[in-house]
Amino acid sequence: MQKDNIVLIGMPGVGKSTVGVILAKVLGYQFIDADLVIQEQEERLLREIIAEEGTEGFIQVENRVNATLEAHHAIIATGGSVVYGKEAMEHLQEIGTVIYLEVAYPELEKRLEDIKGRGVVLRDGQTLYDLYLERTPLYEKYADIRISETGLDIEQTVEQIVDGITNLH
Repeated sequence: MQKDNIVLIGMPGVGKSTVGVILAKVLGYQFIDADLVIQEQEERLLREIIAEEGTEGFIQVENRVNATLEAHHAIIATGGSVVYGKEAMEHLQEIGTVIYLEVAYPELEKRLEDIKGRGVVLRDGQTLYDLYLERTPLYEKYADIRISETGLDIEQTVEQIVDGITNLH
């Protein structure tokens, strides 16, 4: 299996989809938004899946879809909760270089004012900060490259990714 994709992981609101589209244009790759693939395969919006299946049910759907994703020369923007799916993350590591887009919590909080409308997976009673603390070690575990977006605009983030990939190979 060729490892010719770039997989973007990180918290909701870090810009995986936005950065991914620009990165795809810069590198001449396809762009795949894993959340849209889930919605297409399930024929429901993410928030509908969460409402109907619950948090754990959604994570199972996300894991299944991402574990079977087929792509070549693509930028794959994943949903923030993809790191809960062991099979999905193992598959994504096999087919691509995994890049963790990091944003400090205060900046993340500013970016995510409408958290429920985005289809963010929060368990009952869980805060965004709880989620940040829970997921950060998982993002770090699976990442081949970590990009801190602190003080960077979108173009600078893309440049950092391109530099990181160049230095990795």
